[in-house]
Amino acid sequence: MADTTITKIDSRFSPKGTDGEKYLASGVHVAMRLWEDEQPGEPKEPSARPYETVGYVLSGRAELHIEGQMVLLEPGNSWVVPKGASHTYKILEAFSAVEATTPPAQAHGRDEE
Repeated sequence: MADTTITKIDSRFSPKGTDGEKYLASGVHVAMRLWEDEQPGEPKEPSARPYETVGYVLSGRAELHIEGQMVLLEPGNSWVVPKGASHTYKILEAFSAVEATTPPAQAHGRDEE
């Protein structure tokens, strides 16, 4: 029998991660998170995560620095960070984006690695 579970998340009440992200709906194999009004500043140290990330820019601009390349992210752009790729973001203008991670980033401490 197919899983018929329905999950609805109201982002006003979403838990926040250690970097300020809001955790949205999460399934067994994929999870969403919201980065809301991230402010400009120097990029964090590059990191490589044990999950794949796809994202979509809602507003603002940022640079994605990944494996020696730079991609400018603007409203309407989407991107992919492969599992294990060394990357960081430099926020250029107040930035909001939605990301999906597979497997879920917040499960089993994956966000902390």
